[in-house]
Amino acid sequence: MRHGGRATGTIAGALGVIGLGATMVAGVLGMTAPGPAVPAVVTTAAAIAAPATDSLEQVIRPLLGLSGRLRAVSFATDSLRASPLAALVPALATRTPGLHSTGLAAPNGDPIRVLNLVPRRAKRGPTWNGYRVGFWPGEQAARSSTRYPLPDGFLEVTPENQDLPLSQHFLVRDFLTHDQPQVWPKVLVIRLPLLDKLELIAAELEALGRPAAVRVMSGFRTPQYNALGVGPRGGRARDSRHMYGDAADIYVDADGNGSMDDLDGDGRVSITDARWLAAVADRVEREHPAITGGIGIYRANAVHGPFVHVDVRGTTARW
Repeated sequence: MRHGGRATGTIAGALGVIGLGATMVAGVLGMTAPGPAVPAVVTTAAAIAAPATDSLEQVIRPLLGLSGRLRAVSFATDSLRASPLAALVPALATRTPGLHSTGLAAPNGDPIRVLNLVPRRAKRGPTWNGYRVGFWPGEQAARSSTRYPLPDGFLEVTPENQDLPLSQHFLVRDFLTHDQPQVWPKVLVIRLPLLDKLELIAAELEALGRPAAVRVMSGFRTPQYNALGVGPRGGRARDSRHMYGDAADIYVDADGNGSMDDLDGDGRVSITDARWLAAVADRVEREHPAITGGIGIYRANAVHGPFVHVDVRGTTARW
């Protein structure tokens, strides 16, 4: 988790250009399929004629997601080719993989970065620069199949970029696979709609008078790591959404003890607190159908406390 951030400045002069709002494209939040489509930004004549400050706000707002708390954006490979937005914000035009500053800032001053992926096809084999990744189901067509499309690509994570924010409350490192701690660089598949959903859950907690201390117990899992827990003893699905970057196991931990807080106020921590958190996530989904997905409730065991699985698979699933 992260809190706060420093502004890197805005392009207030350039972004006041008339009609800039028309350059925004559908799917600003999308990274890798599958997942729900995010509605396009609709530009009206009134918006085109708005003052420069209004134009700036209209351009920035869609970048920040439904929650208004995203701090990273991602575009389809060719979506900016003919767009004047790329000329005004050069960082958006570069296709160099990584997490790059745009010069844009959110209303609270947090810098906004553009997330460019390493194409998945660049990974030739089960590893990436010494980091064990394995193969996604269907990546080796002759050996396996899958009901889900393969990820388009991944972020290469280094010691230098692991602490960069992806949203107001979450850093890159919050979603890394829990293995190979000394091996760098690492691979991360992450979809921005998942971050948006987690931020909306945090906002709903705040609205209910609870701390927005949402923690990620498990985010992205490489295929090889996920395979270690497949089966009755491990409990992981062979085609787990965690491998596709659109799922997270979460809990609320305001006191910092590494386990779920007493959310329902009954004086103890149990599965009822996970149910309480799941109800919050369900309410968020009903209010924002674009981030529909799975919500699962899990009991505590000897290794961890109760938690809730959330994802943005695009269809409703409950367990």
